Amino acid sequence: MANLSFIFCEILMILATILLVVEPVKCYSKQHKALFVFGDSLYDPGNNKYVNETYLKVIATMWPYGETYFKHPTGRVCDGRTVPDLIAQFAKLPILPPYLQPGTHRFTDGANFASGGSGVLSETHPGTVRLRLQLSYFKAVKESLKQKLGDEKAKNVLNGAVYLFSIGSNDYFSFYRTYPNASQFYKGKFVKMVIANLTSVLKEIYDLGGRKIAFQNIGPLGCIPAVKSFDSKLGSACADEVSSLARLHNRYLSIVLNKLESHLPGFKYSIFDFYNAFADRVNNPSKYGFKEGKAACCGSGAYRGEKCGWTTINGTKLYQVCSNPREYLWFDGAHPTESANFQLAKLLWNGDPKITGPYNMKQLFKL
Repeated sequence: MANLSFIFCEILMILATILLVVEPVKCYSKQHKALFVFGDSLYDPGNNKYVNETYLKVIATMWPYGETYFKHPTGRVCDGRTVPDLIAQFAKLPILPPYLQPGTHRFTDGANFASGGSGVLSETHPGTVRLRLQLSYFKAVKESLKQKLGDEKAKNVLNGAVYLFSIGSNDYFSFYRTYPNASQFYKGKFVKMVIANLTSVLKEIYDLGGRKIAFQNIGPLGCIPAVKSFDSKLGSACADEVSSLARLHNRYLSIVLNKLESHLPGFKYSIFDFYNAFADRVNNPSKYGFKEGKAACCGSGAYRGEKCGWTTINGTKLYQVCSNPREYLWFDGAHPTESANFQLAKLLWNGDPKITGPYNMKQLFKL
């Protein structure tokens, strides 16, 4: 019956459009679930094009970013779609536009607040849409939904939605650059501070109506081409000092989410083990259909770890670019290709409990 009602409403919406009704009819199915995305450059759909900092606007607005899927730069730091774009498509939702993009937004589908360079901590890369600011944007979305749908329907949208996160890497990069030889004690203190701030945001999202949280945990940061290109002593090895921060963060994150589930009624979560999934692809690229797992498709210097898309005033390219991004795990010095993102998104969507658990995202959308 609910599906018939939704179909009837869709017919009314089409008739309203034909008859030029000023206030369009809107249809909301109980089966329809929204996706809200919080994060950094791995998930940024182009929000940084609309921030004040000039250096942030430049990133990923130049060719060859976007070449594979969109055929033009979109602000995504990728040759094509990111993980949230693909998850939205798996969930039969439209690809979410940047939240900061001017124009009308259909928040019943969700919103993407992610910003390249952002961190959990407000001190990480000032000028980005840090996590606390992303949270404030989500609060504005809630108010918008309440005004358009009324309190009860807005509550249903937020309760039924899935909240996807990829955040924290930039906090640890900043710490590593400042304190490359920090003791285990200070590493632990810093990670606990990041986790505490992250937990506070998650509790606020719960208080605002969020119940289903999905995390892509932090990857092997020391294997990123940009990190390796700055330390010639590493050779082909990864920088374990910064990767150890990621491992510690991931351990604490798992503990915190488990505690939240036991203390908050209705709270459900998913953690995708991005760290191990990606590390295995770095070390064994051919196992997953890639020819190259250490160097990037686009960039210059060691491992093509920097300057993807950079040109001189005269138009001279300061980078090289591969002929087929599908053969590469990395597109630029810090971000996967669309081909890699597709594999990662599939694991996040319907991976088994060893790689994505206790729920995968497909299961969260069905709850």
